[in-house]
Amino acid sequence: MAAPTATEPATTTAPPAPRPERNLRRTALRGLPLLPSVTLLVLFLAGPIGYSIYLAFTNRALRGEGANRTEFVGFDNFITAFETPEFWNSVVLTVVFTVVSAIIGQNILGMILALLMRRATKVIVAVTGAIVIGAWILPEVVAAYLWTTFLGDDGSLNQILTTIGLPPQDWLFALPIIAVSFANIWRGTAFTMLMYVAALSEVSPDIEEAAEIDGAGAIRRFFFVTVPIIRRTIMTNLMLITLQTLSVFGLIFVMTGGGPGTSSQTLPLYMYEQAFSFGQLGYGTAVALLLLLIGGLASIVYLKLLPREEKI
Repeated sequence: MAAPTATEPATTTAPPAPRPERNLRRTALRGLPLLPSVTLLVLFLAGPIGYSIYLAFTNRALRGEGANRTEFVGFDNFITAFETPEFWNSVVLTVVFTVVSAIIGQNILGMILALLMRRATKVIVAVTGAIVIGAWILPEVVAAYLWTTFLGDDGSLNQILTTIGLPPQDWLFALPIIAVSFANIWRGTAFTMLMYVAALSEVSPDIEEAAEIDGAGAIRRFFFVTVPIIRRTIMTNLMLITLQTLSVFGLIFVMTGGGPGTSSQTLPLYMYEQAFSFGQLGYGTAVALLLLLIGGLASIVYLKLLPREEKI
């Protein structure tokens, strides 16, 4: 009888390592569908942003020396802005316009409307929402003309004042920055109202009833119960309407043109005047970057005000 022979163990061969050029080819094929989107982003977003940053550091102009020969001037445009009184006047007016029309006006009025609509009937909610949202979707130029006719010398407001025995006023001349602030409040409150209506719908009635049973009045319930619950929405809304108000141009340009003089010339109008009226594209772009910096700082402040556990 033959002795059993030991079988040799089966040998396994490792799969060949993928070639680097094959991996590169696969990656390229997977990213091919994104190529049109990336190309459009580079051409129409990254390209203009990069070119604007480049212009801010040059003496580029529409006419004169900067039009014939563009030169790199470093931070000269920014230094000129900081040394120009008109620039600081525009900064102050921009802050006033933003605080009055956005942080105070739109924020508070939007909250009041949201609280009232929470307890109103369906008919009142529908009518109020239609009116407020109608003002919001109205084109900015149309809203500006409406408020110009309302606040003008022969406008509706002066006719009402004359009817009740009060002297008429030239509101666009006497209080231009306040006039455009009220116009912006009228036009932009709908966004805040809609955000707060959605946030208040998430507040449980049981919590408010418990606070009421404990003896808290309506004001205390609002500040110590409702506001802490919707504080994330409040900060988000403040950040969004602040950024939107900082860039308002058409409303002020149509109503006052930045005047009389420079009494309502916010930074967007000052930038437009320097870049296109005076032809200083480099300097105007530098002002635009400073406005962008102000918006970024405002966003950082609002994010810092959020509690640590609420930050994204």
